[in-house]
Amino acid sequence: MEIPSIRIIGGDSQAGTYVLRIRLTENTALQFRRFKKGKLISLPVGDYIYIGSALSEKGSTSLARRLIRHATRSDDKPPHAIRKKMMNQFAECGLGNGNLLLRRGKTLHWNVDFLLDLESAEIVNTFAIRSLERLENRIARRLEQNPWTDIIEPGLGANDVPESTHLLRLRVDDVWWASFVEIVGNTCF
Repeated sequence: MEIPSIRIIGGDSQAGTYVLRIRLTENTALQFRRFKKGKLISLPVGDYIYIGSALSEKGSTSLARRLIRHATRSDDKPPHAIRKKMMNQFAECGLGNGNLLLRRGKTLHWNVDFLLDLESAEIVNTFAIRSLERLENRIARRLEQNPWTDIIEPGLGANDVPESTHLLRLRVDDVWWASFVEIVGNTCF
């Protein structure tokens, strides 16, 4: 079953909520900056999901620019393979305008940046929901209740949303991913 690597849902807003499917190919222990006082967190090989939002209609906090930022690594590391496809598909559907690449090098800021900067971590699917409504917490809570979801560390990836976790490990197959929108969409969109 083929899963579209990029799925864009919704109207013509430049803002929205997004979900990244991240595949980790090496067992890793990682510090997420100052999260939990720099605690080393174990991340086994597998698929991870990150839920975030970019609720500005323009600038660096618009949906397209945020997703391109996530698909970029720091320093001279190669970008995620999906980045070029993102840029092409965003241009085709009018998501973002102008040059979407970072003007300066990427600085690691959010918890997920530390995972995405690893060359053993690759974004394999992106779900972009074009909407001014903040949906990330509803989607995250729905996924936290999924029996195939593991909370890696409470609060991870959600520093600005108390009592929520936005970076999770999922033990599911491609059939689940192919129906992702229907699985979380029933209560979120």
